[in-house]
Amino acid sequence: MIVGAGPIGLTCGIEAKKAGLEYLILEKGALVNSLFNYPIFMTFFSTADRLEIGGLPFMCLAPKPGRQEALEYYRQVTQYFDLKVHLYEEVKQIHKNGEELDALFQVATSKGNYLAKKVIIATGFYDVPIYMDIPGEDLPKVHHYYKEAHPYVMEKTLVVGANNSAVDAALEIWRKGGEVTMIIRGSEIGRRVKYWVKPDIENRIAEGSIKAYFESELLEIREKEVVLRDRDGQLITLPNDYVLAMTGFRPDFDMLRRFGIKIDQDNACLPDHNPETMQTNIEGLYLAGVVCGGLNTHKWFIENSRVHAEKIVRKVAAMLKKP
Repeated sequence: MIVGAGPIGLTCGIEAKKAGLEYLILEKGALVNSLFNYPIFMTFFSTADRLEIGGLPFMCLAPKPGRQEALEYYRQVTQYFDLKVHLYEEVKQIHKNGEELDALFQVATSKGNYLAKKVIIATGFYDVPIYMDIPGEDLPKVHHYYKEAHPYVMEKTLVVGANNSAVDAALEIWRKGGEVTMIIRGSEIGRRVKYWVKPDIENRIAEGSIKAYFESELLEIREKEVVLRDRDGQLITLPNDYVLAMTGFRPDFDMLRRFGIKIDQDNACLPDHNPETMQTNIEGLYLAGVVCGGLNTHKWFIENSRVHAEKIVRKVAAMLKKP
């Protein structure tokens, strides 16, 4: 059983199929659901070849592919390999029936129950926002996901953060006629911001087109205003229509704990697993992809975690095919 139909979950399915294993991929949302929820006009940092899976070429005219091209590519990969995928079926619980090596996993989902000899968790990290835990964060005008600029045209929008998602949103909204203010904890724009975008946002801030408060903190969100503390410790109240909290995302640690996986709270919330075999503290339960990094969500990408699928399936195939 493979939980998650993102690029790495699909890669696990491809490797399982190549190895002649019976498998099923379960996905709680759409195919490559995280990519589907990316901003409509997002451009990847990686080149197309680094996003390839299953040995199928990712043909792209531009140097960097966009969201739409990626969705098309992974859809074609799924169809080419005729992968067994159940969409819109959320895994609720995974429980191993006993301590024996050959004990089966019981997998309970929103639509039924399954038995599996081995389970791979490849759920990524994009489904759980990192919350600010401040008053007003639950107001309808606060969004942790950004899709496109149109809803914010002619409105006052506060963008929280200084990494790629925050910078892309701020620039797109400003270009469509929105009034954009950024609030940034650090003293500069994030160093991992795409190199062709970083000068753009820095120039817009320098010329005053986008107002930015560096070394500042958002304290409260109200219906028509926000309250922040600037670098000098002064409290500032700004009129506001929308807040885009681009504060990042994390793996679903509650889900992993529910499945019995230990989480190291003192080490970036790393899920317990062997990096050589990708097996967790539970025999036969594996992790693949960015979920392995805990809060270090910048450590694993498609291009460097495809190998997880190969490691796991190679080991599983050898075990299951023993006489």
